[in-house]
Amino acid sequence: MPPTRDRNRRRRVGLATLLCGLVGCANALRAQQDLPSYGPSPRIPDAETQLLPTLKWSVAEGWAADATPTPAPGLRVRAFARDLSHPRWLLVLPNGDVLVAEAASEPSASWAPRALAQTLIQRRAGSIVESANRITLLRDVDRDGIADERSILIEGLRQPFGMALVGEHLYVANTDSVLRFPFRPGQTRITDPGTKLLDLPVGHHWTRNLLPGPDGSKIFITVGSGSNIAENGIEKEDGRATILELDLTTSRARVFASGLRNANGMAIEPTTGELWTVVNERDEIGDDTPPDYLTSVKEGGFYGWPYSYWGKTVDTRVTPQRPDLVAVSITPDYALGGHSAALGLAHSAGTTLPPPFRDGMFVGLHGSWNRSEYSGYRVVFVPFRDGRPVGQPIDVLTGFLASDGSGTAYGRPVGVAIDRGGALLVADDTGNTLWRVSRD
Repeated sequence: MPPTRDRNRRRRVGLATLLCGLVGCANALRAQQDLPSYGPSPRIPDAETQLLPTLKWSVAEGWAADATPTPAPGLRVRAFARDLSHPRWLLVLPNGDVLVAEAASEPSASWAPRALAQTLIQRRAGSIVESANRITLLRDVDRDGIADERSILIEGLRQPFGMALVGEHLYVANTDSVLRFPFRPGQTRITDPGTKLLDLPVGHHWTRNLLPGPDGSKIFITVGSGSNIAENGIEKEDGRATILELDLTTSRARVFASGLRNANGMAIEPTTGELWTVVNERDEIGDDTPPDYLTSVKEGGFYGWPYSYWGKTVDTRVTPQRPDLVAVSITPDYALGGHSAALGLAHSAGTTLPPPFRDGMFVGLHGSWNRSEYSGYRVVFVPFRDGRPVGQPIDVLTGFLASDGSGTAYGRPVGVAIDRGGALLVADDTGNTLWRVSRD
């Protein structure tokens, strides 16, 4: 690395560390590295009282020319497309074209000192940048694993994220609405203004993912909470911390499952037909408490937020308490580590990656901020057997975070998808790259 670039990086890291101190980057008593906080039966430490939250953001650096993340043995990684603008989510079309939602967080409107400091740190971390608010289409004409053509399919959106193709319509989830556009694979531009099907609540957790149901008559929609633990009042969380189900015939939506603080990626497990999701859990009660998780989603199920976590462990910070809801809260299926920021999810069906990546779920772990030691910043594979997760996660793609302890992030993985050739695609928002992982 050139000396000037190295000095600039140290200066940015030092400033970020100073800002963390100003807003209370209190280290936890220990990093809890020895605790198995991944898997079907995690050990979860007791909640810790934090007068000031642990705040440890990485600092965005970006990838040097020709640099890549590190794939697992037996795999190779190449850039499918570079120089994107904060790519977050992916949709692979039947003809092999890849749609990429390019969007970023909006800065907080609050003038409170903590909010201002956190916004500045998020800018340093690459989480808040100018939002492209568009969907880009990438096409690999010669099928060599590198996109040859790109075009702007739709622009002028508001923080687009989830996309779904059902019949001759493309559905797009803005942060504030679900839109429908006439579309057929092969098109490279949509000029139709779209039809709004549903308004969605805005603020805090802004990502809205979409997944068609098994028969194509309904679409599932993730809507994250408007706060950490409903500290602004539970009445302001109406319709949030949920997965909604939208009927495409009537355009009516209902709550399919609730108590999911911030669900993002969704997938259908093909042997059981069950809906699965990954969820970001609450903050400010410890490095490993509670873990983010992967879980099957039961129709009408309640998963605890904000009153409890990992089933029936009560969060005593929440008022008023609801022991009736805690009593029916469902324990998630699989822990993904504290504050790892599980976002991307894709089942392995159709992959050509070698064993052990054949039966299970790929998960994009975006990376922690409310933890004294970094977690996440990698893509993992959760093995399944008979439709259920088993064992520990397997690293697929690492090296997004510098190994020298500086907190430098070359990239951060978000959405994952299986492409037409059976390779794994990974959207890297901080690195502005779409990676393609194939067998070596």
